[in-house]
Amino acid sequence: MEKTKIHFPEKGISKEEILINAIKKKEKDIDWGKGRSFCLIYYPGEEKSKLIKEVFDVYYYDNALNPTAAPGIAAIESEATKMCIELFHGDENVRGNISSGGTESILLAVKTSRDYAKKVHPEIKNPHVVVPSSVHPAFFKAFHCFGLDFTVVKVKNDLRADALAMKNAIHQNTILIVASAPSYPHGVMDPIKEIGQIAQEKKLLFHVDACIGGFMLPFLKNAGYDIPDFDFSVEGVTSLSADLHKYGYSPKGASVILYKNGDLRKSQFSVYTGWNGGVYGSPTLLGTRAGSSIAGAWAALNSIGMEGYTRMAKATMETTNKIKKTIVEIEGIELMGKPEMTILAFTSKELDVFVIADELNKKGWHFERQQLPPSIHLTINFIHCNVAEEFIEDLKSSVENAKKFSLEKITNKLQTGLVKGLSKLLPEGTIAKYQSTRDEKLEASTRNKAAMYGMMGALQGTSDLNEMVLDFLDKTYS
Repeated sequence: MEKTKIHFPEKGISKEEILINAIKKKEKDIDWGKGRSFCLIYYPGEEKSKLIKEVFDVYYYDNALNPTAAPGIAAIESEATKMCIELFHGDENVRGNISSGGTESILLAVKTSRDYAKKVHPEIKNPHVVVPSSVHPAFFKAFHCFGLDFTVVKVKNDLRADALAMKNAIHQNTILIVASAPSYPHGVMDPIKEIGQIAQEKKLLFHVDACIGGFMLPFLKNAGYDIPDFDFSVEGVTSLSADLHKYGYSPKGASVILYKNGDLRKSQFSVYTGWNGGVYGSPTLLGTRAGSSIAGAWAALNSIGMEGYTRMAKATMETTNKIKKTIVEIEGIELMGKPEMTILAFTSKELDVFVIADELNKKGWHFERQQLPPSIHLTINFIHCNVAEEFIEDLKSSVENAKKFSLEKITNKLQTGLVKGLSKLLPEGTIAKYQSTRDEKLEASTRNKAAMYGMMGALQGTSDLNEMVLDFLDKTYS
């Protein structure tokens, strides 16, 4: 397929042409506006969305880096942060900031733990972190960026963090332990209280990753659901991250990172006083900080409010329970674990779950595929309340179609089996090079993905799979 050469425009293009071009490019995007996507997008409805966008535009060009130049946006960040501190049961000592998203919040939590440990435990030269295997990959990005050693502890059969195994993984260099509320892959809550006790006993920092659940769990509790404590109400919790741009329904990207006290948060800040340009200090990882996203988050919190978030959470959980009930009832698939909130995953011991995924894709639904084991992940939010029945019917028919005999399914199994065998015989990197050449001849959006995901599962943990993902990213952004 011939690539279009892109030139820097000699003159500015007209407004009409730019809009036409932008809208055309968006035609292939997922149709989230009709509730067809169970990933990536969180939408509070047209009325709230319109107001949030208006406030976003008021601060469109504002930079929140320097609070003396933009006291308005500094006040907005402070107010939004204080609302979150109250929501997560923090006392008057808790401090925090708004970051650009969950990944930055997680990187900040890890960077803070490292720098705080340098200050209070200078004898530790090789800082170490203990995490459950269900923890978000952003933590591994953080460990790589900040040079931290880490131990990954397998989750228990119920898919929750194994507190005792995590305790046993702690040693003299450990500075931080992590748990999720809930874990992203399966929507189950880690035993936060139990791990908090371990953190206190071992005098360690303890970060709760509530990026996905932070703006859903408190409101489900308000609505009467039995939600275990996970925030600063739990003894031992020293920091918490929660994404405003997920179930907080704010614009991308906004997350809040909170610490037990100001002394701990000081290790988050970056300061350099020897620069020719003057004293430089930044509260988060970013230099320039989008005032618009911070203002949009503030607008979402204020416009939706406790009553609105609780009402939306209750409706979303009712929708989730309908889908969960259907998954339990459909023969051939099964729910993974016992998810406490509005994200879940289902798998199959007898069917190729990625064939079910392909069937759902053909019907216009979008979601995430997971591995270890192969499963389909659904993030259900307020926009899905009106399309749940349609999805349930399509899920039933997709499972039935996956049960039918077909040559394509045999080919998928043969290809996966072949890859598994070849990976033991061929030099590392061979399969990745072959797949790269093959993919160049195929249009990604028009082919089924069951065989590809089956092959990826067969190559799990190998350099071939790493190379395939790196090659995919390189081509995507070329």
